[in-house]
Amino acid sequence: MASLTFRNIPEDVKRLFHQRAAANGRSMEEEGRQLILEAVRPQGQPARESIGQMIYRLSRPGYDLPDVPDSPASYAGQEDE
Repeated sequence: MASLTFRNIPEDVKRLFHQRAAANGRSMEEEGRQLILEAVRPQGQPARESIGQMIYRLSRPGYDLPDVPDSPASYAGQEDE
């Protein structure tokens, strides 16, 4: 993957960027990555989510897994009592 370095950013801009990243629950690096992706991605094209991002999103409090109906396999190996 490529790397970018930005120099000569005014301190007030850096502080505001840091606040924005924190408000979005991201590091400054991830916030910058997301801004660049949004800027260059063609309109209407959905963002690709990495496996790490998906696991993080699904592990957050408040996410409910869908109910799965019972099936005969659900009871495999259980003895009748």
